[in-house]
Amino acid sequence: MNKPAELATVIDNFLPSFNSNHKLPAYKMRTLDAIQKCRTEYMGGHIEACPKCGDIHEAFNSCRNRHCPKCGAIDKEKWIINREADLLPVKYFHVVFTVPHKLNSLFMRNQKVLYHLLFTSSWEVLNDFGKTKKWIGGKLGATAILHTTGQNLNYHPHIHFIVPAGVLMANGKWKNARNRGKYLFNVESLSSVFQARFVEQLHLLKKEKIISGWIPNGLFEHNWVVYAKQAFGGPKQVLNYLGTYTHRTAISNDRILTVDDQKVVFSWNDYNKDYQKQISSLKGEDFLGLFCQHILPPGFTRIRHYGFLSSASKRKSLAIIRHNLEVTNLPESNTLTWQEIAFKKMGIQPGICKCCGGEMIIIQTFTNKFRNNHQRAPPENTKPLEVSISISTQ
Repeated sequence: MNKPAELATVIDNFLPSFNSNHKLPAYKMRTLDAIQKCRTEYMGGHIEACPKCGDIHEAFNSCRNRHCPKCGAIDKEKWIINREADLLPVKYFHVVFTVPHKLNSLFMRNQKVLYHLLFTSSWEVLNDFGKTKKWIGGKLGATAILHTTGQNLNYHPHIHFIVPAGVLMANGKWKNARNRGKYLFNVESLSSVFQARFVEQLHLLKKEKIISGWIPNGLFEHNWVVYAKQAFGGPKQVLNYLGTYTHRTAISNDRILTVDDQKVVFSWNDYNKDYQKQISSLKGEDFLGLFCQHILPPGFTRIRHYGFLSSASKRKSLAIIRHNLEVTNLPESNTLTWQEIAFKKMGIQPGICKCCGGEMIIIQTFTNKFRNNHQRAPPENTKPLEVSISISTQ
């Protein structure tokens, strides 16, 4: 039987030869192992049956790894719902900070430290601009997400920010950004300050021997790319766009077109050609190597909240801002179960028979075949039945 064209098949086919030449670190091997075994008999699972029509369905547990293309859909929708509850009735900006490609090698050698530096330096620049009276003069808020790849899987570290177009003043008043929130900051000024601060911190880390590797020359030959545009489709559209990347990394299975014993063929959108769809073919080991570049260091937080949206001050700050903006329809906290989210957002009805619409019941569970921390429990609020039922399979 032909294997499906998916990331797990790429790992099956090419990990032994790739690892024999490159010797991946243990945390990357654990990630690949989880993806390889996700939703297979190795993870354990359950058998559910419909007493009404007799349909029987076998379901295997998921690995819950944040890099797995089969996992994260529910977590992504939960994230979007929770972030929508934080939205204010103001304009929003989508801001992106990017480092030049000549730093890629240094980033690869020092991922955890330099990803953190990318977060802190870009936020400090935004925060300082927000506090400056020339621009606004108060406390800014932002949600930041680390991306490490473009559509073609090449290594490309950058930070996306979602920024409300205004600040919370010291007197508790909300102040819109320039031109009633239609203009945030000058991107050339953002770029030059970010460039100078990042390079300064880079040399300091090198001097203190916190990072290893060579810092390339010519980092000031060209301006670094900083993007800051108003979210014309609205902040919800930006949240949905970024939500695609919050709980998945690098590539989804639907973009992997074919996998054989030699190569991988995948699709991607070329931003430089008006998002035209492109098809690329790579040797299997090369494709796997590109994917492995985007496996994050263990425990690294790739979604962060700053300013008045930080965990420490968000609840109080949003209440003050909403009162100041005379918001009467306050958002409710998310009370949806994962089953309700699956149905409302994805059109899936867990626990419902696809044949007749009856309620499925779990008649058997089975444990995973290897001992690690990847196993996921059966669906919430369901337990194996300890009674015998007769199911017709004809």
